[in-house]
Amino acid sequence: GKLNQSGLAGYVVGLSGGIDSAVAAGLAVAAVGKDKVFALLLPYRSSSKHSVDDATQYARQLGIETKLVEISPMIDAYFGTIDHSMRIRAGNKMARERMSIIFDHAHSMNRLVLGTGNRTEICLGDTTWFGDSACSLNPIGELYKSDVRAVARVLGVPPAIVAKVPTADLWEGQTDEGELGLEYERVDRLLAMLIDRGITSMPDLTKAGFDSTEIS
Repeated sequence: GKLNQSGLAGYVVGLSGGIDSAVAAGLAVAAVGKDKVFALLLPYRSSSKHSVDDATQYARQLGIETKLVEISPMIDAYFGTIDHSMRIRAGNKMARERMSIIFDHAHSMNRLVLGTGNRTEICLGDTTWFGDSACSLNPIGELYKSDVRAVARVLGVPPAIVAKVPTADLWEGQTDEGELGLEYERVDRLLAMLIDRGITSMPDLTKAGFDSTEIS
């Protein structure tokens, strides 16, 4: 519907090798067909090689065309050396660099940009402004992370991607749940109570098994 309304030719998506972008791409292919979905692989030099391999394998499974663009020259030209104290800044810069490349390709191909951020990340503000939060439309924006996993299994996303520890792949050892300090399944249950059901009283949340440190 959105694509038809726009009058454009298809979608461009950044395929990271993670579950969110895999599900977004899989849903797009199911909706409009493989010829109208184009995937960009945008690794930095510290990105896991497994991520690129997983993204490539899934793109082949979907039958969609891909292009690999290394973002290391752009990031290194700006920062020079990235030390531990700069890793958040660098991560945000990488997210914005990737999205600028995706939007440029979308413009050149007369296509829309497909978003890949799930509802959990959006509710927690765990996205980069003008980076991964920027898109023309987002097919998984209303799905919590646990919902994304369920949809992935239905779509036939490879088990290696479904079972992968969620990470933005910004530095070695970085994990999303490590940054949050909570498991996604538990975060999703809490968000569903707070946002979907409007349960905000501490006694009710405590009764459901959450403590004040998790809620604050």
